[in-house]
Amino acid sequence: MTNQNRQWILARRPVGEIKDGDLVFRNDPIPTPGRGEVVVKTEWLSLDPTNRLWMSDIPQYMPPVALGAPMRGIFCGTVIKSASDSIAEGAVVMGLGTWSDYAVTPAAMVSVVPEIPGVPRKDVFGQLFLVGPTAYFGLLDIGAPKIGETLVVSGAAGAVGSITGQLGRAWGCKTVGIAGGKDKCAALTRDYGFDHAIDYKSENVAARLKQICPEGVDIYFDNVGGETLNTLLMQMNLFGRIVQCGMISVYDADGAGAAPSNYPMILMQRLKVQGFIVTDYAARYPESFRALAKLRLEGKMNWQYHDIVGLENADNAVRMLFKGQNTGKLIVKVADPA
Repeated sequence: MTNQNRQWILARRPVGEIKDGDLVFRNDPIPTPGRGEVVVKTEWLSLDPTNRLWMSDIPQYMPPVALGAPMRGIFCGTVIKSASDSIAEGAVVMGLGTWSDYAVTPAAMVSVVPEIPGVPRKDVFGQLFLVGPTAYFGLLDIGAPKIGETLVVSGAAGAVGSITGQLGRAWGCKTVGIAGGKDKCAALTRDYGFDHAIDYKSENVAARLKQICPEGVDIYFDNVGGETLNTLLMQMNLFGRIVQCGMISVYDADGAGAAPSNYPMILMQRLKVQGFIVTDYAARYPESFRALAKLRLEGKMNWQYHDIVGLENADNAVRMLFKGQNTGKLIVKVADPA
């Protein structure tokens, strides 16, 4: 092992879309852990819409990445150095780290990857660690689905959206997915079992919803915000629930954007609108692990990856999220598993 550690550094805060030069690829020495820290050799790096949020300095659920610091990311790998009593060297962990070959992080920010019979390590990390719990707890606790209700999911072909739709189907809902492009919409009904798909790029979302959901919408699982949220506000049933999971349509605007003009419908329809961050449910993760693994092993849960090979490609790869170019969970393979 040489003392070289490739990593992406946040050089400047993006204005609008992420551009060349916002992140720079640099070689640094492999870090040494301080007290209570571990150094992890990264195997997989998850790319997520929240990466763009962390690059900005707008108010958010955790401090933004500092300029000149390694880019923050969700990762999985093997501990090569430990200065912690809780995580031993050689442990395979997943959690919050950096876009680096070797990431130093507090031991409290990672957890040992659990052994789940029949589920490969990549799936435990890529699907069950954050993606699955996001869909599971957002829909179960906030959406509170009932058999026969109508669930609409935006960003439905993405990692969270596709699992949300399958959970809705498993729990007895009529499921409608909104995605961009013919291929993604075909995948929603073919691969993920949605009852209907709406292509926001070529169809009028409001008109299509009225056509396929004359009974109205009971639950809207929102991954995009913006005009799609505004449209759904007009089609929600009395006492409907809106699960505010993400707002990828406004992240490039650093969270700025006009408030929904249909906001009064929250009052008129007595809607429940609640945002959440998946880490709010960390203590209950095993519950979602068991539920999703069971569905997967029974052949009732499908998922896909969009694999990128090489840490050096993470900068360009993360931009795919905001152009709708990924199909499935976007993940970077940094090194072979130990």
